[in-house]
Amino acid sequence: MKNILFLMSFISLLFLACNKELETPYDHPFFYIHQNNVSEITVQANRNESVDYKVYFSTKTQFEAIELDYEVVAGDGLKAGVDYEVVTTGSSLLFKPGVIEMPIKIRWINHPIEESKDNTLTIRLLRNDKNITLGLPGPDHKQSSLKITKI
Repeated sequence: MKNILFLMSFISLLFLACNKELETPYDHPFFYIHQNNVSEITVQANRNESVDYKVYFSTKTQFEAIELDYEVVAGDGLKAGVDYEVVTTGSSLLFKPGVIEMPIKIRWINHPIEESKDNTLTIRLLRNDKNITLGLPGPDHKQSSLKITKI
């Protein structure tokens, strides 16, 4: 008798689960930035080269250009022109129709750091003209910024 009740319960649970509609909660466009799928990375203090940090646009086909504003914020241990240089001009990227990634180029300059100071450079995605989500969908908005620590 117990086996029959268990079997009937299991079958009814199966039918209830099969009737549930599948939802796609994050079926909308979003911008995000990362390097090797992480939001915090390091660069060596003796690095002397330019690096493209890519901003990605995850979307279905777009037919209008979208302007994305960003900022580059340095900690108190880094100085523009001494430790780094933002090569990309302006503070916005224009994603034309069909474009899904755009670089923010930073040139790292070989210069020693003071370990007691904040030697970070953070690229933050701020806003866009279509009110598209910044960072990965979800409450945390992960990958809406990239923190680079010079070590």
